[in-house]
Amino acid sequence: MVFFLCFLCEEKNSVKSSKPAAGLCSRCGGGASVVDMTSRSRVCFITVYSRTWRAIMCTFCGALLKSYK
Repeated sequence: MVFFLCFLCEEKNSVKSSKPAAGLCSRCGGGASVVDMTSRSRVCFITVYSRTWRAIMCTFCGALLKSYK
């Protein structure tokens, strides 16, 4: 039963918009950008929770350097 429920619940993060930011990535040395992210939690393909938040992300490796949740 628990194994079956794991596949019915999911959380996806997607980037809505981005703009360049000053600074470098501490992991790879790539450039940084400020991105507006959207998180959606779904149960059985029905969205039950959605939020928008801002983060600083590396443009090369995609690492989240700082998040403002």
